[in-house]
Parts: sequence; C-alpha cells; structure tokens
Amino acid sequence: MSSFNLQVGDTIGVMAPSSFVEKEDVEASKSVLEERGYKVFVHEQTFGRHPSPKGQSAGTTADKVAALHDLYATPDIKVIWAAGGGNRSLYMLDDLDLDLITKNKKPIVGFSDTTPLLNALYAHAGIHCVHGQVFKNLHRSDDLDTTLSVLGGNSASMPLNDADIIRSGKAEGVLVGGCLSLFHYLPGTNDCPPLHNAILFLEDTGDELSRFDRMFAHMKRMGVFEQIGGLVLGEFHDIQDSARPFGFTLKDIVIEALDGRDIPVVMNAPFGHGARLFPLAIGKTATLDTDSSLDF
Repeated sequence: MSSFNLQVGDTIGVMAPSSFVEKEDVEASKSVLEERGYKVFVHEQTFGRHPSPKGQSAGTTADKVAALHDLYATPDIKVIWAAGGGNRSLYMLDDLDLDLITKNKKPIVGFSDTTPLLNALYAHAGIHCVHGQVFKNLHRSDDLDTTLSVLGGNSASMPLNDADIIRSGKAEGVLVGGCLSLFHYLPGTNDCPPLHNAILFLEDTGDELSRFDRMFAHMKRMGVFEQIGGLVLGEFHDIQDSARPFGFTLKDIVIEALDGRDIPVVMNAPFGHGARLFPLAIGKTATLDTDSSLDF
C-alpha cells in the first residue's frame, strides 16, 4: 500500500485532468508552496486547451493521460496535484498505464471532477490519494497547511462538532468517496474501491435535489449502502429546486437510501465546494465518532 511522505524540499507535480485553468491562479499557488519550501513542476499540459471551439477541456484525453504518465514516470516528483476541476476526467480511466503507476506510486490531490482518479488509483494500485483543494485554489485555501500535513504522513482529525448527526455511533473503515455526481458512476466498475465496511464521504454542489435523489437511488440499487460501515456527508453547496417543489429534503433522500441500516451518519461536515474543504485521505483507515470527529 502507498502512504504519504512529502517533505519540505520535495517536488510537487501539477497537471490538469479536467477543465482548463488560468495561469495566474496556478502561478499564485506555486508561489505559496515555494514559500513553504517545496519545489513545484507545472507540466506544460496544465495550460492546454481542447481544439474544439469554445471547449472547456484542458486538452484532449490523450494529452491529459500523457501528462499524468509523465509525472508518474519522473522520479523526483513525489505528489501529483490536479490543477483544477470541471469536467471529463472520467475519460482518462480507460487509458491509464496501471503498470507504470503501480511501479511509481505517488498520491494525487484534488476534488470534484478529480474524484474518479482518486478512487480508481486506490482501487487498482493501492495508492492513497487526498480529496483536497485543487492546485489553482491553494493561494486562497484555509486548509492548505492541514493538507500538507496529511501529505507529510501525519494523522488528522476532522471535527464534527458543527455537523448534523443523523444516526449516532462509531465506525472504523477505509475512507472512500468524493463528489457525489462523479462517485456514483464508479460502483459496479473495476474503478470502484472495495466498499465493505468503508466510511463513505460525499459532497456536491450546484445541482437539483431531484438529481441528487437519482444518484442516491442508483447507489442504493448498486448495493453501496448495504456494504458501507459509515456515511459522512459534507456540504451540499447551492442546492437547486427550480421546477415544481421536489418535496423531499436531502436528509429525506439519505434516510430512504439507507433503508433502515443502523450505521453512523452525519451531514454538513466541513468539506465541500464552499469555504471549507478539510482534506480526506482515500485509502487510509479512519475512525468515525459522530459525537466528535473523523480521525485518520
């Protein structure tokens, strides 16, 4: 299994697996990390654009996969940081050189559209990855120091004192999850990590309650909630209910999906697309205590 050992002086590699990013944000975040003593290599693909007119993708899927492989094949790079989120990282999964990646294990950091990569690399190669802020936003992140601490191999404790307890209790299991609208495509595929007794964490932003309802229903039908040992929901930012009133809250949706399973469940934990994004280590064993914290 892969773990974390990033040290001051090590090199962090950056590439863009999703939509294009602005150079100014990347340069600002690069300066913040360099001020802390890290070296940063920004792959040229990071500023790529898809040839399609007005397309938002950071180059083609082949461009993205080649850049990721370059960073895995470069020995001096210890961590790979996703430049930004957006769309289309899912298309990379079919073309990953898993032999190369397994021989050169190093974590990826990112969230939102990076969710498929984070979970697939743990599923296929046992690589612990970090669900944390994307690189372009590091210069304005309140959780950067915690993320760097986790990448350095230190334990972490996400407080739940302001979270809403849906079902109280304690659980221990491997952390898996990320952005709901991306993660729900993984169960039933080879890219989904083992879910037995896992602590599943989910967050999302800017979507309709009715669509979240379908996502939870899909995962229920895939047997996700029969397997997991705990559920931690972060911020569901900017939820929409724009047509006729849907009639169910997110809490209603979650309770129905669990179908009576007596496992610890919390909502509104401090991670998501809003102001807080406490880093969570996919693949690491964690302890969930709904009365206090999630520790890993």
